[in-house]
Amino acid sequence: MSNLRLINETEITSSVSSVDITDVFSADFDIYKITSQAVSSTAELGTRLRYINSSGSVISASNYDYARLVLYTYSSFGEGRATNQDHQPAFFGTSDVAPEGTSAVAYIFNPFSSSSYTFAINQTMSVGNGNEFPTKYIGVFRQTTSITGFRAYASTDSFDTGTIFRTYGLSVT
Repeated sequence: MSNLRLINETEITSSVSSVDITDVFSADFDIYKITSQAVSSTAELGTRLRYINSSGSVISASNYDYARLVLYTYSSFGEGRATNQDHQPAFFGTSDVAPEGTSAVAYIFNPFSSSSYTFAINQTMSVGNGNEFPTKYIGVFRQTTSITGFRAYASTDSFDTGTIFRTYGLSVT
């Protein structure tokens, strides 16, 4: 029996700037896996993340911290980090215009718990201007609130047809 249970699959069928994936985090699991394939419609696509609390509100408080290492295949590696942000930037990767896109595998830890922070790790593969660049990412949301979902949204462009987000619960017993 698999330790992964598919909870939700959301496929974009028309151009949208954001998608809310609600009611995927619960007391059933402590660890969640999110996979994504994102396609931009006409311009650069930077895919951001915000959490959704148990009241259904998208959380834009400045409690998101992150660090990332960008493993450029065409130049020296880069890194970035910031605290007190109102979102997790480039969480699902960045890309240029279609047909270039991004893919990501993320793990979210303890989102439903109202007594601990929510942590995330992920890996992305992005393509821009014909160049590939994988990214390693860590993040923490510094609020002790029960989180039940997330919003994926584009920084400048829109998600286009073919963008897919899948959320799994991961059993460790």
